[in-house]
Amino acid sequence: MIWGEAQFVEVTTKWLCRGPRRSTKDPEKAIRSWVDTWTEKPRPITWHKAADEILDTLAAYCQRISDSGH
Repeated sequence: MIWGEAQFVEVTTKWLCRGPRRSTKDPEKAIRSWVDTWTEKPRPITWHKAADEILDTLAAYCQRISDSGH
């Protein structure tokens, strides 16, 4: 399975951040559960912005951080 950013966001927000974790094994169980669910019922990732919008946002961000003086 090749993981992209969308998969990391989903596993983090929907599986790891919900509910209390009582041990260090709980996050591992949550990730394995998510992988099993994703494998059984995969669905395509839906992009909400066009490529040009994403590139424009990225260009503006790059310009902003390059002028930050760091």
